[in-house]
Amino acid sequence: MAGQITAAEPQHGIAMYGDPALPPDFVSLPYANPDAPTGGQIVTAEVGSFDSLNPFIRKGSTPWQLRFFLGESFMGRSLDEPFSLYGVLAESVETGPNRQWVEFTLREGAAFSDGSPVTVEDVMWSYETLGTVGHPRYLGFWSKVESLEQVGERTVRFTFNTADRELALLAGMRPILKKAQWDGVDFAESTTEIVPITSAPYVIEDFEPGRFVSLRRNPDYWGKDVPFRRGTHNIDEVRLEFFGDETAAFEAFKVGEVNSNREFNVARWESQYNFPAVQNGDVLLSVLPHERPSGMTGFVMNTRRDQFSDWRVRDAMMHVFNFEFINEAMTGGAQPRITSYWSNSPLGMSDGPAEGRVREFLEPFSTDLLPGALEGYSLPVADGSERNRAGTAAALEQMEAAGWTVQDGVMRNANGTAFTFEILLPQGSSENQAIIDMFVESLARIGVTPLVSVADSAQFKERTDAYDFDMTYYRRGVSLSPGNEQYGYYGSENADQIGGRNLMGVKSPAVDAMIGQLLTSESQEDFVASVKALDRILTTGRYVIPIYQWNISRVAHAKELQYPDYIPIFGDWPGWQPDVWWYAE
Repeated sequence: MAGQITAAEPQHGIAMYGDPALPPDFVSLPYANPDAPTGGQIVTAEVGSFDSLNPFIRKGSTPWQLRFFLGESFMGRSLDEPFSLYGVLAESVETGPNRQWVEFTLREGAAFSDGSPVTVEDVMWSYETLGTVGHPRYLGFWSKVESLEQVGERTVRFTFNTADRELALLAGMRPILKKAQWDGVDFAESTTEIVPITSAPYVIEDFEPGRFVSLRRNPDYWGKDVPFRRGTHNIDEVRLEFFGDETAAFEAFKVGEVNSNREFNVARWESQYNFPAVQNGDVLLSVLPHERPSGMTGFVMNTRRDQFSDWRVRDAMMHVFNFEFINEAMTGGAQPRITSYWSNSPLGMSDGPAEGRVREFLEPFSTDLLPGALEGYSLPVADGSERNRAGTAAALEQMEAAGWTVQDGVMRNANGTAFTFEILLPQGSSENQAIIDMFVESLARIGVTPLVSVADSAQFKERTDAYDFDMTYYRRGVSLSPGNEQYGYYGSENADQIGGRNLMGVKSPAVDAMIGQLLTSESQEDFVASVKALDRILTTGRYVIPIYQWNISRVAHAKELQYPDYIPIFGDWPGWQPDVWWYAE
């Protein structure tokens, strides 16, 4: 039975709504094996490159995994609950009646990898530094902190300047770094010369820029007996090998240079995973279910650009994009399409007109909402043929409504200017390239010839950070507990922040209001309704052309790499593999 939480008392955990599921005396997370053996290695193939080892700043290209491996925080998130946290660096958490403040008390014995203790001074420096010169993901939270003060020998208190239930949880999820390491150093500058010292279970043992990163399990890790950590981080070495493209990465897996590979292409999974290591049982093919929302994957249109500022043009692109034909070519029609940002979950927009609380939340903005938000909306569905006559006709109609017509075979406006745009792709993705090739052929049927550009990882990041693109590949994961990060994804204030995540450039009072509503909802009913309303606004905004979703995870891995029988809700989220996996001969 879950522990009974009351306000203003130190507790072992905290949940967004209600009580955390695990009691104060829990032994380990329900999806971890506290008796798992330690040892071995997991090697993954990464497409791209890197030139920095600091995942906490905007500059530089950093392996995305480092944020999770090096970012030890007060509390850790259970992958088996929508949004519950349990103590890691913190031995307890305490909040005010309305969560207008939160206190964390450091565990005795918490230490950095160099053996020095984690202090309140390190905590306060980390929060202020990340909140002022760190990655944009940290800035929004810090702007809502009225004060941060030491209120006990090992206790700090955050007081907030706005009503927002999630802030008490976010305060427990920021990485805590060693202040002394950065004395006299510009924290915001990208470098591989400084390897962040953290109190996390792994340390960076070796690396070569653009080639590999090797993380070694710290045998002296201070927190191995913390309940949240029991049965996690069992593998001695986590190695990230970098390759120029997907083909090279897959070949490396086939010959054993890599021993774990998550496959997103179902056609390849069904046709190319019959190599000798699979046939003789050295490589296992695991198909694993999960219950997280689809998120949004596809091709985002930059509304800052004239070409895509008109929603009717964006709608035309949705009709031209012949998903049914593309899906058949790429996956044999096996993958369902993403239908909204929270599809595959209870938070996704419902079919038909908006009703109940969802409608109540949307109606004050009815004059600003695009067609479908209130009435009901679904993505265009083609007949599966290559020509997609109905979709092409609908696209031509919408382009004409926006002032563009086909003149002598070319889409032009009244001034004779041709409609064209650039599609920016990251280097190494043959799947994206194949999808875009089919999209380009479809665009030719309405007199549009886009420029397709491919950029290496550093250039791609630089251009997307500066919003220097017309259309580009887009992937946005979401959870069952959306919160303040939504302002970063879609908020008006962040739309022009360099290095931000609002790639489509959404500036919508309705979007801002729905995010504010989900953050201040005092009931689960209102929270769900506000997310469903937000999902409607974003989906009918026609900002992203969605492709297919993955409601299961396909992981090919060496037989020595094993995982618990129980799979959590977020079974393919960072923090499941490799955190609770182990290596056994």
